[in-house]
Amino acid sequence: MTQNHYDEKSSTVCLDGTEVKRIREGQQLTQFYVSKMVGVTTDTISRWENKRYPTIRRENALKLAEALEVPLVDILLKSVEESVEEVLPVQKKSPLMWFMFVALVLVVLFVLFSSLNRSPPLSALVTAERILPNFAGPGSVIPVQVRMTHRAKSGGVILREYFPKGWKIVQANPPASSLDNVNGVARWIIKAGDNRDQIVYLVQVDPSAKVNTEGSFQGEIVASRGGNRSAVAVQGESKIAVAPVHWVDADGNGRIDDGEMLEGSFTIEDMSGVHIDWQDLEELWDAGSYAWDSKKGKFLPQSEP
Repeated sequence: MTQNHYDEKSSTVCLDGTEVKRIREGQQLTQFYVSKMVGVTTDTISRWENKRYPTIRRENALKLAEALEVPLVDILLKSVEESVEEVLPVQKKSPLMWFMFVALVLVVLFVLFSSLNRSPPLSALVTAERILPNFAGPGSVIPVQVRMTHRAKSGGVILREYFPKGWKIVQANPPASSLDNVNGVARWIIKAGDNRDQIVYLVQVDPSAKVNTEGSFQGEIVASRGGNRSAVAVQGESKIAVAPVHWVDADGNGRIDDGEMLEGSFTIEDMSGVHIDWQDLEELWDAGSYAWDSKKGKFLPQSEP
């Protein structure tokens, strides 16, 4: 007997991986976000989409449909009627079989209707990811980006960032709604209708920060609905090495090569609304090497012999 593609008693269902990928990309959701919502790895999401795992546990299918914000039936391989035809051929259906068929359809319709009327969890309304450079020189200024990887179009959010004590935010776009540079806390209120997808800021490292230590960042993004509130931790990078190294120098070898300069230019473009001195960066690039001058509080170009 052919396996039923969708049955209330079945532990697995047949997944349409192509449709899952189309829906996810159409809603601009990352595999990372969907994997977190379902509770599986990004590799599993990839295998589902590439049909390497053609079946899926029923409970995971429900979570997947909820993460994609579509009815469950939209991501199944076949319609309920086609699946039942495989199990109960028309020419052999008895009155009991017809009763089972009708009951099955009613159960599926009930599940589908329930999923359509069930609001997604608050944690599905928004997610965010932080991007940090590899190094932060004592007293230097480094760029930080927080990208909202998924955000519901309705309703506002609050982003809260915790940065190391002694470090100070010197610029931000948009400006922080609340800033406590003493305790290392900044908050941004993004109201409904503001469709920005990232917040950027420049933070000055504590000049007395010890080399070969780490600076730690944490954050959360808060969404609310109907008086309920949910805080989701900001994902991505949270540690940065304190060293006399420029933030563009990704490998920390005391030189800014062409590839690092190109990546630095992309970061500067992404940091729209805050000022990063491109001319100073060009001087370090042209010189071939650089060194940190603690008295002047800046990186200075060093001519190579």
